[in-house]
Amino acid sequence: MGSRQIQQEQPWLLENGNPKVLTKEARHGHGRSRTAHGMSSSSLRKKSDHALVSRIRCASLRNVLVNIQEVILGTKLSILFPAIPAAIVAHYLGLGRPWVFILSLLGLTPLAERVSFLTEQIAFFTGPTVGGLLNATCGNITELIIAIFALSSNQIAVVKYSLLGSILSNLLLVLGTSLLCGGIANLGVEQKYDRRQADVNSLMLLLALLCHLLPLLFTFSAASPELTVEPSLYLSRSASIVMLAAYFAYLIFQLWTHRQLFEAEDEGEGESNEAEEEAVIGFWSSFGWLAGMTVFIALLSEYVVDTIQDASDSWGLSVSFLSIILLPIVGNAAEHAGAIIFAFKNKLDISLGVALGSATQISMFAVPLCVIVAWIMGVKMDLNFNLLETGSLALAIIVTGFTLQDGTSHYLKGLILLLCYFVIGACFFVQRTPNDPNGVNNITIKSVTDSVLSA
Repeated sequence: MGSRQIQQEQPWLLENGNPKVLTKEARHGHGRSRTAHGMSSSSLRKKSDHALVSRIRCASLRNVLVNIQEVILGTKLSILFPAIPAAIVAHYLGLGRPWVFILSLLGLTPLAERVSFLTEQIAFFTGPTVGGLLNATCGNITELIIAIFALSSNQIAVVKYSLLGSILSNLLLVLGTSLLCGGIANLGVEQKYDRRQADVNSLMLLLALLCHLLPLLFTFSAASPELTVEPSLYLSRSASIVMLAAYFAYLIFQLWTHRQLFEAEDEGEGESNEAEEEAVIGFWSSFGWLAGMTVFIALLSEYVVDTIQDASDSWGLSVSFLSIILLPIVGNAAEHAGAIIFAFKNKLDISLGVALGSATQISMFAVPLCVIVAWIMGVKMDLNFNLLETGSLALAIIVTGFTLQDGTSHYLKGLILLLCYFVIGACFFVQRTPNDPNGVNNITIKSVTDSVLSA
């Protein structure tokens, strides 16, 4: 009787002809421990009506249509999906490469949001711990794939700029906009959040900053910067291993020993929220869609890396500005919008979990992983992001730490973070760096110090 009821009401949950039974613990226990990223992404999803699809008698066709309805049309960003075939067509027809660049960026936006949705669907069948690991691995898959393609093209500067831009946008733009909008929307309410999660992420960010500062400061310690190139590379690789070990410990802390600090519970939604905490597609369907989405992300990421220089030349904007400002804003637009929506609802713990969690994941996982991957590929990438870039990162982390130190928020804090982001963005907008055949900035610490001494 139970199998027949599942087959009639939710046939899309059938896998290999047998219904996948979800226990109460798997359904509701997982729902109570959803991460901030999952909560943020869910704010952009649309509820699907299966009334028309359920009338189709052919089970296979019905299953396919329900999958398309949930995966392709089940997001408010579905309007951007046509940009994916448009970018592919523009690439093969040889249209303007800047058009390929912007279409690829637009196509990456819904793909990144759907990856979050699919990893959450898989978590319903594997449990919250495996789901958390999937989210930690796939949460910034767009940035990782873009970085890997850039490394394969020896464009080290693009890798550094894009990863730095993701950290800055999360700490200043996303968090600042969330605090500003939340403060304005809740003027008569004292906004509070749990400082414990913010403190943990701040400590991880400070460790990442130390690992970036040491190779930079190491250059000052020698009489000539050329003498520190190889030692700095070895130091960066060693520091990257330490950062990955620290991130692994952070995952244990987040998913096992202190999970309660990172749980994001959307209170006040009642029973309507429980309905959303059930799988809408099967496990293997989710896995197949996730693999397909990853392939398209890889394809569009390759287009972005290949055309970013042409877009820079055509629009008169530096590669550093496009990589630090434009790539993170467009690539993570879905996650950022979700954080702002929850700030409007006075749910700052979720907004902080998204912004600080993403910044921590990129700085402690994506950046050192790229250094290790570059080491394997024979590419000499270090953690020295140069003086201007590292200084911007340090100031962003320090300002964010001071902003979150008292556990309360108001709109002025968000405004200050946004203004900091605008000033840093203006700095990279006016910056013009010479092209380097290896894709690395030619400006060295020695030229800076020499100019200061000569003055």
